[in-house]
Amino acid sequence: MSESPEQPGAGGQGRGGAAARQPLVGNKDGVVAVDPEPQPHVGGGEPDRHHDPPADARARSEAGEFAPPEGGWGWVVMFASMWCNGSVFGIQNAFGLLYVSLLENFGDKDDQHLQFKTAWVGSMSMGMIFFCSPIVSVFTDLYGCRKTAIAGAAVAFTGLIGSSFVTSLGPMYFTYGIVFGCGSSFAYQPSLVILGHYFKQRLGLVNGIVTAGSSVFTIVLPLLLKQLLPKIGLSNTLRVLSAFMFVLLLAGFTYKPLVPVEANSKTSKQKLDIRKIFNVKIWKFLGYRIWALGIPTALFGYFVPYVHLMKYVEETFNLENEEVLLMCIGISSGVGRLLFGRVADYLNGANKVFLQVVSFIVIGLMSMMIPVCRGFAGLIVVCLFMGLFDGCFISIMAPIAFELVGPENVSQGIGFLLGLMSIPMTSGPPIAGFLRDSLGDYKLAFYLAGVPPMIGGLILCTIPWIQYRKRKRQEKQPWVAGETTAKMLDKNSVKMPVAGSGEP
Repeated sequence: MSESPEQPGAGGQGRGGAAARQPLVGNKDGVVAVDPEPQPHVGGGEPDRHHDPPADARARSEAGEFAPPEGGWGWVVMFASMWCNGSVFGIQNAFGLLYVSLLENFGDKDDQHLQFKTAWVGSMSMGMIFFCSPIVSVFTDLYGCRKTAIAGAAVAFTGLIGSSFVTSLGPMYFTYGIVFGCGSSFAYQPSLVILGHYFKQRLGLVNGIVTAGSSVFTIVLPLLLKQLLPKIGLSNTLRVLSAFMFVLLLAGFTYKPLVPVEANSKTSKQKLDIRKIFNVKIWKFLGYRIWALGIPTALFGYFVPYVHLMKYVEETFNLENEEVLLMCIGISSGVGRLLFGRVADYLNGANKVFLQVVSFIVIGLMSMMIPVCRGFAGLIVVCLFMGLFDGCFISIMAPIAFELVGPENVSQGIGFLLGLMSIPMTSGPPIAGFLRDSLGDYKLAFYLAGVPPMIGGLILCTIPWIQYRKRKRQEKQPWVAGETTAKMLDKNSVKMPVAGSGEP
């Protein structure tokens, strides 16, 4: 794809992949809210003169049409977003190594529920990323991607620094689980929102590169943590990881607005806030309601291997290179995101859901295969398949949301879904830890972790059938409406006098 010679000072925002296909409306501090139809600005006021866009982009914006620059400063934003995805989810995915260190540093050997209590640290952090998503959507629309991302990175940095001074599990729930997780959520979502305002034709490629950032960091961070934890300890390792959040804070400054903004009145902001929070349109779609049920159901066991696999390998095989398994998941997940993202382009409509069905079934089977493997090589194969279909599941979230709720509702659709995902993502690993504490091994925990993904996959199978019936009804409606209109005209024509006929 060719590069557009855009000035580096131009910037902007959009929402995910689907949002870039529709007109965008300027909002507070340069954030661009998704809107199906170009609408006039509310509240009047003078445009923001600090970041004026290029003349051609301004002309298109005034005409109610927005055309992303397809390059220029957008490449810088892409790499900043890649760093965000990598640092946030790379640390989350590598928690298995931190988990082992937490057990060693804060664990009491006489505590019968130690695994259960420690697992809550990572689960709360991951859960907060998704739990805050609906709120982050509102903040991003109101205050802009740049301010939201910078504030989030600052909070995440504070959480990791605070965790480095903690000496027991109790405060770690707050510093690492809540503060770091919440900050990561506010930093992460704007990094995806902004991409659609810089790219449209290249958005598939850019999204693939950005989301592959977490795969790259999932490969590198386990190696780094394996070296740091024994040499400098848990506290100093957390301080090193906080440096990633500081770089993320600096990366947020690259999210420059592209479209001039009008100053909204306080009344209009309040109306926008209420409209955003209480948007119930998405729940009118039956396909989306089933999707919002199936995805959280499938994710009850999703995060279990990321938290407990390292400890399981340590107990079962007594190896010192267990981080290789996380690297395998990271490598194959990156391949899956690029591969299945491209495959999804060839599937029409809601048929993309079948890719998620296959993904969850395979992930469930692989979780059940973990206790069955008698050698480390078998675990590597299991992790490669798990990562591959993990990438498939993640890469087609936005395209499926676009098909189910339409472009005007896609941002809220994804936001609310991520919020629902927080419940199973948070509760799954602690339940697995409780089973380990109660039974003395992880076998039943991994067997049960494979059941929810398969059930969730079966629930999702009904969506394409429902969308097919909906499409058939819509195809019949124009014919029925046309037939009714014709009958009405024919009926009225009988009563109308005809000139020269002698009829009344």
